[in-house]
Amino acid sequence: MTRSLGFLIFLILWSPLEVVGGTGTNSSFSNSTSSRPSVVNIGALFTFNSVIGRAARPAIEAAINDINSDPNILKGTKLNLILHDTNCSGFLGTVEALQLMENDVVAAIGPQSSGIAHVISHVVNELHVPLLSFGATDPTLSALQYPYFLRTTQSDYFQMYAIADLVDFYEWREVIAIFVDDDYGRSGISVLGDALALKRAKISFKAGFSPGASNSTIYELLVGVNLMESRVYVVHVNPDSGLKVFSVAKSLGMMSTGYVWIATDWLPSHLDSMQPVDPDTMNLLQGVVALRHYTPDSYLKKSFMSRWNNLKYKETAGPEGFNSYALYAYDSIWLAARALDVFFKEGGKLSFSNDSSLHDTNESTLHLASLRVFDGGQQFLQAILRMNFTGVSGQIQFDSDKNLVHPAYDILNFGGTGSRRIGYWSNYSRLSTVVPEILYTKPPNTSASNQNLYSVIWPGETAAKPRGWVFPDNGKPLRIAVPNRVDFKQFVQNDKNPPGVKGYCIDVFEAAVNLLPYPVPHTYMLFGNGERNPSYDDLVYQVAQNKYDAAVGDVTIVTNRTKIVDFTQPYVESGLVVVAPVKEAKSSPWAFLKPFTKEMWFVTGAFFLFVGAVVWILEHRINHEFRGPPRQQLITIFWFSFSTMFFSHRENTVSTLGRLVLIIWLFVVLIINSSYTASLTSILTVQQLTSGIQGIDSLISSNDRIGVQDGSFAWKYLINELNIAESRLVILKNREEYFISLQNGPKAGGVAAIVDELAYIELFLSSTNCKFSTVGQEFTKTGWGFAFQRDSPLAVDLSTAILQLSENGELQKIHDKWLTVNECSMQLNQAEDQLSLNSFWGLFLICGIACILALTVFCCRVLCQYRRFSPEDEDIEVEEIEPAKSRRSIRSTSFKDLMGFVDRKEAEIKDRIKRKHSNSKQQGSHSSDGQKRRKGEKTVVSHEQVCCSIE
Repeated sequence: MTRSLGFLIFLILWSPLEVVGGTGTNSSFSNSTSSRPSVVNIGALFTFNSVIGRAARPAIEAAINDINSDPNILKGTKLNLILHDTNCSGFLGTVEALQLMENDVVAAIGPQSSGIAHVISHVVNELHVPLLSFGATDPTLSALQYPYFLRTTQSDYFQMYAIADLVDFYEWREVIAIFVDDDYGRSGISVLGDALALKRAKISFKAGFSPGASNSTIYELLVGVNLMESRVYVVHVNPDSGLKVFSVAKSLGMMSTGYVWIATDWLPSHLDSMQPVDPDTMNLLQGVVALRHYTPDSYLKKSFMSRWNNLKYKETAGPEGFNSYALYAYDSIWLAARALDVFFKEGGKLSFSNDSSLHDTNESTLHLASLRVFDGGQQFLQAILRMNFTGVSGQIQFDSDKNLVHPAYDILNFGGTGSRRIGYWSNYSRLSTVVPEILYTKPPNTSASNQNLYSVIWPGETAAKPRGWVFPDNGKPLRIAVPNRVDFKQFVQNDKNPPGVKGYCIDVFEAAVNLLPYPVPHTYMLFGNGERNPSYDDLVYQVAQNKYDAAVGDVTIVTNRTKIVDFTQPYVESGLVVVAPVKEAKSSPWAFLKPFTKEMWFVTGAFFLFVGAVVWILEHRINHEFRGPPRQQLITIFWFSFSTMFFSHRENTVSTLGRLVLIIWLFVVLIINSSYTASLTSILTVQQLTSGIQGIDSLISSNDRIGVQDGSFAWKYLINELNIAESRLVILKNREEYFISLQNGPKAGGVAAIVDELAYIELFLSSTNCKFSTVGQEFTKTGWGFAFQRDSPLAVDLSTAILQLSENGELQKIHDKWLTVNECSMQLNQAEDQLSLNSFWGLFLICGIACILALTVFCCRVLCQYRRFSPEDEDIEVEEIEPAKSRRSIRSTSFKDLMGFVDRKEAEIKDRIKRKHSNSKQQGSHSSDGQKRRKGEKTVVSHEQVCCSIE
């Protein structure tokens, strides 16, 4: 409706506009001008007498003057600024915008109003005139519907995500949005809701008021807001009227301890333009947190701000009127000028043509032909989108969504007579105390551990983080549902005295509530008819559907329930167990075999023989006690092996390797003997109870009926998770049915076992005189907690209180008061645990490795000796030297020879090797003497020959 209104206004008022703006078509332009005209019209459209307008107008006029004075840009072309005042009115703003379009402007700067921007965007789309807005922050203006709309400031899309990060940083889960109900306010709050949803937070209430609302309207609005639970308020209003909200809130006492006020950029913009700020105004804002557009402290910015106080375009001298929108307005003019310069360099021509769809008719006084289309508008728009330069507000460059790159905000905390910066928010790394420019040089890091802010002084002059919520001040206590149980009433039951219920669960809840630093008014409401246990899934569902605020009782925390409600920390650890009839086990004549499993007996016996054989191999060559006939040696191996069980072996070990193996084996035997003795003692002295059901696995494999408590989650668990047929399950309502069903057994119409939570089973077993007992182990690990609606802050606070009860021992005292059980109920009786190989395989591994290493060393020594030993040395004392081939055949030995060598005594082998070595030395000396004799004979013969020749 708003967007169509502009065209309707345009059609109705166009004839008068011709009179008011009769000089609409600038005479300096023709339908086709040269590429470098002497003058180009630039339009500006905003409210002059406003917080944003008073900052924007001097900045725009200063930018026009700077550009026209700079010979390096536009090369002789001057910019002609045409200003139009929208007067804070959507109607008049639309009229002024249509008048502006008559002047053949190539670009329009503004408007500051998001509502007017929506309407004017349709006009500029038809006329192909880029609209550069320095103040319209409505996120929906970035849509593809408005191709000629360009925002030269930051979109509220990023500001709302910054607020969501701020809310998440302080761990609040609900906020109340106070906003002006127009395009600007509604669109911003809509984005805030989406951003909070990503953080598992939400807007609990949207408090909107019309633009220009009176103090009485705002007063009524805030009175209603103050009755609600949330104490975190996000204020998103116009700068010119926003202080009314804080003035009324101050009068209502809503600026005190416990409240949180977060304002968008309108508040810093308003205060920056008021320098110096009125002390009364600052008194309204103590503890408020606000966001302000971040602009880098560059040289260009500092230079512009130093000129600001003395700009001739301002009505008054001094810093008054300046805010961040002045920087964006100044850069908007420079953006248009730079893009226009590129447009002309690329051959663009400044020409306007009539639109055939806009023509005058004989029956109407409207002169539609006065609106003309900018022929180079598309080319000019693309030139603007490609711009990349540094302005007074920072880097001017557009991303693919036509938003300025690197959106960032200062986060301010107001207190005393001014404000202080507590950090920054950037789309790059979220909350940080580091300047965004430094973060841009590092990899992005948005992890929770990297989010940091300085401390905040909140309303009420406190540094403690507000809780962010209170119980609604509307006289409604917390509605707490309590299951109306048939049995096991120690946990929760009806009571004639206040508060109407009692039991273990109620006492835990009341004790936890008493630890909270704030009162929690509540009332208990029974859930169920009392004739049978209620469905706990239905109970939790009713809490999720807001019929109850919480559920207190023996409510088990299971997966499907956590999906719809929030649970506190478990105050009872519980899990499903199997209880079955038991009887005393009869003593067996083979009880001495029970301590070990079959595998353990087999491996132990094998190792006895293995170690005995290893020790015999190591000792056989050097120890006469391990020698003798084969039959005697075999007996020795068996005797030595099993005598080590009692450390009574009589054979001494001589070799080092044998002693090493024996020491390790005796240590293993010591451990095995001790474990066997302890286990056998337990079996023979402790009363043993047996059952046909050994645990949940044996129960599943059987076809017997299984009892389940009425209303318990175990029914669905057995069917859905363990695939037990529903026909096997029997609902039991109370402990009497438990007893009868187990006593009768499946053959007499009862059940073979009952599956229920351990907390109930403990109470049941305390009165059965050990006729029944739990078998097997708990096969689920769950707990009981108090259920609250999703994102309820009470769940977190009560979890902390339950932990305090556990630490100070109060939780155990409450347990002892209500839940007393005898020793029998605490025994998890089952088939006796046998010692398995899993408990000892490490010892066997060590012993096996030692034996293998010893055998390896022994074999290496034997092979070395065998290489030095020649069997033929026994029969031949002196042998002539034979050919090498014959020697090889003599030395080649069989496996039988090797075994014979191994069987010999080591002392004998060493003696023969020594004799062989000494014989080889003697043969060497005899050979040397023979050679000397032969040499002497040759010398004598030669001497005789010489003598004969002389004669």
